[in-house]
Amino acid sequence: MERTLQPLNALCRAYIYAIHCYFLEILFTVIILDQDWTFHGLTSLGSLFTYGTCGLALEQIHLALRGDCCLLTRCTLYTLCIFLWQFSTGYVLQIFNACPWDYSQFRYSFMGLIALEHTLIWFVSALLLERLVIRNTLRLRLEEPWKAKERLMPKFELKDD
Repeated sequence: MERTLQPLNALCRAYIYAIHCYFLEILFTVIILDQDWTFHGLTSLGSLFTYGTCGLALEQIHLALRGDCCLLTRCTLYTLCIFLWQFSTGYVLQIFNACPWDYSQFRYSFMGLIALEHTLIWFVSALLLERLVIRNTLRLRLEEPWKAKERLMPKFELKDD
């Protein structure tokens, strides 16, 4: 019997990217901004959508350029994509008063939605995302769902004596 292995669908991959980035956001909030090791990060459920869709976009960049561009060029493109994604989704979330971040206090912020001071953080995050998460997520495979063989269940009946 040959087993068929299927790659993860886009929704599953987006979920993996979202959870990974969600965790990184909390680490970023704790280590860089807050220094509070009780892990009280600031985030929102909108971030899961933002991270999942951005992860899928970075995945497509990786697939398109992995053989043609060096890692430095790819990570630079990833960083630009992250800034674009952060700005556009932050702008939409801000319309609904749901944007969890405000970078207005940074010297090189744009509309409080992105801050150029985070460039190195996004660059390193993109590098880690490609090397550890995207590459391994694309390698994951699922077997066909398990199906029980149809078995006749034993019948239990009362017999007349």
